[in-house]
Amino acid sequence: MTIIYKKWWKILGTVLVFYTLIAGFLFKVPAKVILNESIRNVYFHVPVWFAMLALFGISVYYSIKYLRTNNETYDLVAVEAINTGILFYIFGLVTGMLWAKFTWGEAWSGDPKQNSAAIAFLIYCAYLVLRSSVEEDQKRAKISAIYNIFAFPIMIVLLFVLPRLTDSLHPGNGGNPAFGKYDMNSEMRIVFWPACLGWILISVWIATLRFRIRSLENKILDK
Repeated sequence: MTIIYKKWWKILGTVLVFYTLIAGFLFKVPAKVILNESIRNVYFHVPVWFAMLALFGISVYYSIKYLRTNNETYDLVAVEAINTGILFYIFGLVTGMLWAKFTWGEAWSGDPKQNSAAIAFLIYCAYLVLRSSVEEDQKRAKISAIYNIFAFPIMIVLLFVLPRLTDSLHPGNGGNPAFGKYDMNSEMRIVFWPACLGWILISVWIATLRFRIRSLENKILDK
């Protein structure tokens, strides 16, 4: 936990995100039919999904630690990781809808990938509703932890397994080749991978700030 107080990874994340914002709009990209300049969205849409997955993975890890130790700090880390992860989930949905508007003709076309993403999003929204509906602290933490542990693999199935079993316009699903396989050249990769790391670090930083704020609030309430 002491790593949250270190500065180097926060500085690195900030530098990488600023690099992404500059290089993402100024560096050369392949001239692809239909995609055109919208291909630059890969620097933002995909990395925020990676950040969301990282946060949800962290939340599962700390939910397991809570069930093993009953340490309320771990429950607090888990819930703030999910709160921040949902924020990045929204970013992912919005950037995906904007991209779909320019490439598929409409923001929401009922594509299996979009529908699965919406269902997974509602599952995590239900997690927050569940927490708010249970008043007793330990009971709320235990039920939430168990729910979270089961919600994560369900989300993985919805996002990465089911869309591959049917026709889909989304790259990497339903027989449609993954985006990077044919469209992402070396010039794009020098922006894409730093973008992924940068957004993950920034998302974790936001989660740690939320955790520290919530911890201070709890200390004040306990006095």
